[in-house]
Amino acid sequence: MKLKQSPDDFIVEELTDTQPAEQGPFALYRLNKSGWTTPDAISVIRRRWNIDGRRVSYGGLKDRHAKTTQHITIYHGPHRNLSQDRLTLTYLGQAVEPFTSEQIRANRFGLVLRSMGVAEVDTALSVLGEVRDSGLPNYFDDQRFGSVGESGEFVAREMIRGDFEKALRLALVAPYEFDRASQKKEKAILSDCWGDWAACKSRLEKGHARSIVDYLVNHPGDYRGAVVRLRPELQGLYLSAYQSHIWNRMLARWLETNLEPERLSRIELARGPVPVPRSIPEDKRERWERLLLPLPSARIKPDITAAWTTIAEEVLAEDGLTLATMKIIGLDRPYFSKGERPGRISPDRLEWSAGDDERNRGRRKLMLNFELPRGSYATMLVKRITALVGNF
Repeated sequence: MKLKQSPDDFIVEELTDTQPAEQGPFALYRLNKSGWTTPDAISVIRRRWNIDGRRVSYGGLKDRHAKTTQHITIYHGPHRNLSQDRLTLTYLGQAVEPFTSEQIRANRFGLVLRSMGVAEVDTALSVLGEVRDSGLPNYFDDQRFGSVGESGEFVAREMIRGDFEKALRLALVAPYEFDRASQKKEKAILSDCWGDWAACKSRLEKGHARSIVDYLVNHPGDYRGAVVRLRPELQGLYLSAYQSHIWNRMLARWLETNLEPERLSRIELARGPVPVPRSIPEDKRERWERLLLPLPSARIKPDITAAWTTIAEEVLAEDGLTLATMKIIGLDRPYFSKGERPGRISPDRLEWSAGDDERNRGRRKLMLNFELPRGSYATMLVKRITALVGNF
């Protein structure tokens, strides 16, 4: 099976009820792109218009290998359009507040799964019926864990434990699958002379890593202070990745605790296999459909009457933690998010059809159209219907 064989095979449209106004301090735009990550596209816009990044706001990150539509606002932004290779910014009007994730109602997806065999298509169609009846577990998918290196270790877990040197080493030295040559060289230098900060500084090119090393030259041993100086967006990614990893394990534990093994199958995520429901018994359907699990952190108060409390503490105990210790001691920022996430989602307006694959001779394709709430992953549906590997 091939996904994203071309950008037109993965289309994402951000849906919002926000309407352009005649007045307001923020210019509202529609951003259409392909071949760009959202941050890279924003960087292009900022350079072209010489705009400080603090003036730009958007609601979500959209895939590089897709054809995407989303919205952004720029404080006192220009009332004009911008166009560059595979990127178009269209001015829509003004807004009274910046555009954030809260303004995203849902995302509409159009996916084409290619190079499938007849049996694969038949299996996918059968599983789509299960999804329509039972819904999807709302796991964070692999995109959420892009900040986790090849070792699989979490920077935030070491920050919680107070091992700031290991956290910093993971952040600066741990290899990633998509490291460029310059990044590999920088990491090799840091690994070679870790602790001899003067030597590291003399060998590193100017940049973020060298600024951290420069701090350690003047403050040897203050790894907490060095971690604080990591880019704020990186710190946020480290915390959200670990919190999401714990949340996924909580949801998996809930499913394993509440459903019989014969009602479960599994799919593979980068962090390991997770259970998915094939069917839901009637006496548990309402609980499943209403399931809300909190994002684990010391900021939430345990509820001894709630089923999630025991599950959260069991999962955290496996990492030597508790809800009360799910924080970074001695730092006001960054901090773990507070909130709840539905355990189950149901793809809205789900439609599908199959046909011959014009790009892959003798193969079939499956076309899907559906909507998902913000923060949910279309790739979870793809994995659910194509990566089914049997019952537990």
